[in-house]
Amino acid sequence: MLIGKQTAHGEAYTHSRLKEIKPWINLSKANVQLDGQQPSSRQAENATRLAVRKKGMVIYMIQTENIQKTICESVNKLKKTATFKAASKMLCTCVKTVREDVQAFRERDPAATSDLEVLFLYSGLHALEAHRIAHFLHKRGFRLSARAVSQLAKFATGVEIHPAAKIGRGLVIDHGTGVVIGETAEVGDDCTIYQGVTLGGTGKDVGKRHPTIGNGVMIGAGAKVLGPFRVGDGSKIAANAVVLEEVPENCTAVGIPARVVKRDNRRVCSDLDQVHIPDPVAQELCKLGIRIHELEKQLEALSKKGGRKA
Repeated sequence: MLIGKQTAHGEAYTHSRLKEIKPWINLSKANVQLDGQQPSSRQAENATRLAVRKKGMVIYMIQTENIQKTICESVNKLKKTATFKAASKMLCTCVKTVREDVQAFRERDPAATSDLEVLFLYSGLHALEAHRIAHFLHKRGFRLSARAVSQLAKFATGVEIHPAAKIGRGLVIDHGTGVVIGETAEVGDDCTIYQGVTLGGTGKDVGKRHPTIGNGVMIGAGAKVLGPFRVGDGSKIAANAVVLEEVPENCTAVGIPARVVKRDNRRVCSDLDQVHIPDPVAQELCKLGIRIHELEKQLEALSKKGGRKA
């Protein structure tokens, strides 16, 4: 018995297939006749069973073909809908974004040896992709789900990024452990953040409380950027620096609190060196040492003059 209601075309197709198989069934019955004699009741029964079995098989094949045809028609109709087109576009965008992120890690991490290694074994990339999912949910009002994804990523990777934070393309979170990015923080394209970095607030601001990081910024290990100000494009923040005010473009900020020690608006290449950076504290100590040496000379000269007078 056919399943469901067949269309006129489907019925014609089924009848034509049954006509094709009818001679085959009759042939099966004729095969049981022996030398023109009538078959026994047992042989006739076996022939009937065989014929019914083969007929059922044919009907099953016809039904399967009809179902496949129906599914193909449904899929073709679905492909023409706006929802399918939007989903396809979103999927292509996600794949493109992941490829760009993987490529950024390959370019800026000398330890990365292959795309598969970065994709499956880099916690910074996992935290970044989890944030993209959480941010997608947060923008559409699913705030609890977004927060849940964010916290799961935090436990898995050691990186905490608030779902509302805005992250650009090509961000590299190297090592990642201890990185915290606040709710109103914004990170531009092609930035590099090392372990222990905090993009936080000072606790006294309302609304926009976290920093805005420009494009191509490098933030060294352990650095803290606190407050609702902007770090200009192409700037560098040295390891363990505490930045409390705006940093202009293409500058290097060092120390606690951080001060700009280098300005170079004509930046030639991407420099990720965190070691060979001027240290303002060492410079001040050097100045004090020179001043003390000069004062000692003056005291020595005064003591000699006093001895002569005596």
